[in-house]
Amino acid sequence: MTLIRFTAIAAFVIAAALAVAVEVAARREHSRIPTLASICGFVMQYRAGRMPVGRIAIYGFWWWLGWHFFAR
Repeated sequence: MTLIRFTAIAAFVIAAALAVAVEVAARREHSRIPTLASICGFVMQYRAGRMPVGRIAIYGFWWWLGWHFFAR
C-alpha cells in the first residue's frame, strides 16, 4: 500500500469518526447541535422556483459517494 493511498484512507476514517462523534453529541439531551437527519431535511426543503435544488444536491452527493467507493 502506498503512502498516498494510506493517507487517503486514514483521512476518510478520521472524517467518518468525527461525523459519528458529532452525531452522538447532537443526540444528547438539550444539545444545540443539529442531527444529520435534521440537516438533510433542511437541505432537501430548499427550492429555487419549482426546482428542488436541495433534493438534487443530496441525490448528487449519494451518486458521487457510490461512484467513488462502490464502483470498480
